[in-house]
Amino acid sequence: MLELKAVRQDPQGVSDALKARGFEFDVAHFTALDARRKQADVDSQNLLAERKSASKKIGALVGQGVSVEDAKAQVNVTLQKIAEQLDALTEEARQAQAEIEELLLGVPNVPVAEVPPGTSEEDNQEVLRWGEPTEFDFQVKDHVELGEGLQLLDSEMAGKITGSRFTVMYGAMARMHRALTQFMLDLHVQEHGYEEVYVPYIVNKESLLGTGNLPKFEADLFKLRADQDLYLIPTAEVPVTNIARDRIFEDAELGPDGVKFACHTPCFRSEAGSYGRDTRGMIRQHQFEKVELVQFVRAPQSMQALEQLVGHAETVLQRLKLPYRKVILCAGDLGFSSQKTYDLEVWLPAQNTYREISSCSSFGDYQARRMQARWRNPATGKPELLHTLNGSGLAVGRTLVAILENFQRADGRIAVPDALQPYMGGVSELGG
Repeated sequence: MLELKAVRQDPQGVSDALKARGFEFDVAHFTALDARRKQADVDSQNLLAERKSASKKIGALVGQGVSVEDAKAQVNVTLQKIAEQLDALTEEARQAQAEIEELLLGVPNVPVAEVPPGTSEEDNQEVLRWGEPTEFDFQVKDHVELGEGLQLLDSEMAGKITGSRFTVMYGAMARMHRALTQFMLDLHVQEHGYEEVYVPYIVNKESLLGTGNLPKFEADLFKLRADQDLYLIPTAEVPVTNIARDRIFEDAELGPDGVKFACHTPCFRSEAGSYGRDTRGMIRQHQFEKVELVQFVRAPQSMQALEQLVGHAETVLQRLKLPYRKVILCAGDLGFSSQKTYDLEVWLPAQNTYREISSCSSFGDYQARRMQARWRNPATGKPELLHTLNGSGLAVGRTLVAILENFQRADGRIAVPDALQPYMGGVSELGG
């Protein structure tokens, strides 16, 4: 959530900054709400002064010959009216403040200066490319044809069990999926210094509000029951980031580089806004798995931490020898809570293009303000908002898809990347 003080100081400036990402901030509505709240506060202060003055009138009335009982009765009538008016004004101020907070919950983060302008993914800017796409001397197959040809992938069975956008994997492919998860976790924990964490796959409304998934994106979530505010997680970002909710970290707990968590979970998304897109195979599913990287850092470390985090995700692709490119998202393509995002896009031969496999973002203090996630600055002794970051390190299913397509052979078998073979018990190919 944006800082209320900053919005009050320059609502038009905030509005102008948000236009870069295609969001129209209603300055007039915000200003009217804030004026309501302010006027209620001013009127309350005036009434409090009037109440204090009224209390002193008892002695004056007695001095004028009015009995003590009659003087108290007269003043009490006035005090009762003031009390009723104060109650009304307190409720007015509370209601106006609640409406302001509800309004701000629906306002996205402001992009940092280095985010390029643009309105869609077409305006994202490529930063680098790594690896060269393989030149095949045969007609390439997509991952569905490859997996089904080896009888290791079965979308039809998943449809029978549940419905569309689900997958059943068998044998060596299921093992490779599990192996990828372990490979990623080991890399991030042993080499990149993350602490592995296990979290619930079900979260409450407060957790989703904290990360910015609610209230705007409820349609993309799977709610468990109508009478409960419990949801399946769309990503591990939600439960892991909420580890910091309503908490003050001491400086020593953050260490020199902040707190870094790595977490493997399933993810559940209704894909409400993507019907008709990527309906074939494992690119866009209702249930998939990721290894998520989450960091809590001090404000000055935020941008450097983002560069490091995206580098950690890149290492996975490099170790697996999967060609990819890195892009910085334009303002119009940023996620709701993000102030700056890099996407990693892996090469998929069957589509002859790069597709997103990781999104790494810095949120500044936007999520931390919603969650009241703070650290105590030893220089001042006072709590300050943390900066939060997260990124996929990587999406497991899409990594599997990339391996199937990039390491395919003419006979339909799949070579196993060298880095993954120890996690596959030495197996060097699928279909062998």
